Amino acid sequence: MSALVCESVSFRYNTKGAWVLENFSHAFGPGITLIQGASGCGKSTLLRLLAGYLQAQAGTIVTPRGGRPGDPSFQRSEVGYVFQQLNLLPLATLDRNLELAGSLAGMPTPLLRERSAHWLRVLGLEPFAQRRPDSLSGGQQQRAAIARALIKHPSVLLLDEPTSGLDDLNAQVISGALKDYLGQNPDRICVICSHDHRLHVIADEILDFNRFLPLERHLVALVGAA
Repeated sequence: MSALVCESVSFRYNTKGAWVLENFSHAFGPGITLIQGASGCGKSTLLRLLAGYLQAQAGTIVTPRGGRPGDPSFQRSEVGYVFQQLNLLPLATLDRNLELAGSLAGMPTPLLRERSAHWLRVLGLEPFAQRRPDSLSGGQQQRAAIARALIKHPSVLLLDEPTSGLDDLNAQVISGALKDYLGQNPDRICVICSHDHRLHVIADEILDFNRFLPLERHLVALVGAA
């Protein structure tokens, strides 16, 4: 079984700061792993480590093909990433955003057009293909960022708060697209960082990152007093 494996991973942003992650080990297998937890518990940092955008100070991360996340070939063609900030190209149409993502992954034009049409349809974005991101609603932009990540059919899909602030209909459409993506290949791995309990129904595994945060005793006392 393919897996994205963390072994005793530790990371902090500066040498004098606290560890954001310390001796973290986990094997992310096929299907959807939902990471939940309060802000500051290391969820987004872990996603960036899994994608190779950050490098751990200790431990190892091994991709499903046996390499390292920082390998350019893995980042170019094997991983899809959706940031909280979305990072859509503002001057390009939605269709062009998808086309550029596919081209960077080395996809031939006929395949790129086929997949683009598929994900625009699945995510309800066909009517907006020729519009720029700033003319789309928040939900449309979020779905567009997910379509861009899915265009290359990555073996590893990493999403940071993909349904944050969205209504139930948008959340359902995104959940349906993720199930479509995973249903096409049983070895695909999806890791989602989210506070959204609506995603629990599609998760194969849920990791609670709150256990990595120090317990704030004064808050416990306040709850007891109340």
